[in-house]
Amino acid sequence: MKILHTSDWHLGHTLYNYDRTEEQMVMLLQIVNIVREHKPDVFLLCGDVYHTPQPSAAVQTMFTNALVEIHDANPNMTIVITAGNHDSGTKHDIFRTPWKALKVYTVGSVDANQKEDMIIEIPGKGYVIAVPYANERNMPKGLFQELLDIANEKNTDNLPVVMTAHTTVRGCDFAGHENGSEYAVGGIDSYDLDEMGTGYDYLALGHIHHGQFIHSGRHNVRYCGTPIPVSFDENYKHSVSIVEITEHGVKPTVEEIEIDPHRPLVTLPTEGVATWEDAKELLENYPNDIEAYIRLNVEVDDFLPVEANAEALMICEDKKCRFCVINSRRLKKNRREAKVMSVQEFKTEEPIGIAKRYAEDMGIEFDNDMKELFNETLAALKEEERL
Repeated sequence: MKILHTSDWHLGHTLYNYDRTEEQMVMLLQIVNIVREHKPDVFLLCGDVYHTPQPSAAVQTMFTNALVEIHDANPNMTIVITAGNHDSGTKHDIFRTPWKALKVYTVGSVDANQKEDMIIEIPGKGYVIAVPYANERNMPKGLFQELLDIANEKNTDNLPVVMTAHTTVRGCDFAGHENGSEYAVGGIDSYDLDEMGTGYDYLALGHIHHGQFIHSGRHNVRYCGTPIPVSFDENYKHSVSIVEITEHGVKPTVEEIEIDPHRPLVTLPTEGVATWEDAKELLENYPNDIEAYIRLNVEVDDFLPVEANAEALMICEDKKCRFCVINSRRLKKNRREAKVMSVQEFKTEEPIGIAKRYAEDMGIEFDNDMKELFNETLAALKEEERL
């Protein structure tokens, strides 16, 4: 069985109020061409199709048009889509029946009474166990192993068994995710790998944006990562994965196919920080004809000049690049000071980061129990938004 493994498209994502439709469409066209060239048996999209639970009509149209193009590029291929924590599970479930006409299977939510709906047979090729994101409170205990046992009972021909999940697995490299830890990334608590059960030939993961294998001893557990970066801190290669499994019990082979960014995210300077004057010079010297988003890493003593953002925007006025943000790094001082944040900095800060700063300013230790309570509350709010 040959699989194209992708996830975390985050369609509808905007970067500092810049619309990213153009580069998202370029990314989708590259994926269509990869499908046309490699002719996989299965196309796995493992969650976070959209960036918000309520995407606009234009963004949903972009997605549905892309699905039709992907199907037409290889009509015999089965497409399996699961919801992520950024998606509305019910939106994926609504169109489950009509999508089947194009061999598209969407799984938006976990229903303990409808486990068979999460097991998709690929005739003559294998089985896909499609597990969408579910809040820890709504995930039945032992579900992964139960689904694997059902699939393996059906698998009398010793065909490959693939399972998907959109979650955090302990031991992953969460570079690029702000305020991530070994306990939780992006508001999702970590699973130990052994909680995911045994009996799969390949575990296709979504949620973590850095493509990587998770140590399993069999080289068969993988995050494919995002096809294009979502933040400036995702300064690594972005790709989709082509996975081939000859039979049940055999180690898969994996090939990464890099996605060319139409408009890369560039930080100046590329390492460390610069003074404001040096940062302006770097921006002035950036080539006029290169499409890119630009972040400036600037070290300041107290505050940036009030006109700093306006200056940066004026420098880029006749360039193809798009200035996004000044990432201020304040000089360390001996005395403890509360950080003064600009509106732009506040908008880009993760909620837990703001809570941690507030606790520090109040002289309160933001310990692991407090982090866990905060993440649980935040996850509950996000779950309500998804429904």
